Amino acid sequence: MSNVIVTDEGFVPDAQAEIWIDLPADTTPTALESFVAHPAIRIAFDTFSDGRGFTLAARLRRLGFVGRLRASGHILADQYAMARRAGFDEVAISAELAARQPEAQWRARADWRAHDYRRKLGLRGAPESCAS
Repeated sequence: MSNVIVTDEGFVPDAQAEIWIDLPADTTPTALESFVAHPAIRIAFDTFSDGRGFTLAARLRRLGFVGRLRASGHILADQYAMARRAGFDEVAISAELAARQPEAQWRARADWRAHDYRRKLGLRGAPESCAS
């Protein structure tokens, strides 16, 4: 079964042109520096309740990673805005999950910059985005 790729535009085909570096959720943050120069990194989410991938993505961006960053696995539509703010460019989900959470649910969260509670509260240091 192939993956469905989710972007701010909705479901898009997977171009499969990149050579991905796959990082598990338990990758230590100190190991990330060795991956900064790669053009495409995919971070695995084994369960939707494991937020370590969000931390890894944000840290990669802070280290200067400018390539394509994909969250892959058990991500829910409700987590899409958080994934984008953490620095992910896109999310890869299973076709089964895409059937349970159709494109409209994901697109409803595509305006992730407008729904940043830190900016709404006027908190200092609210990031624009770590994502490209």
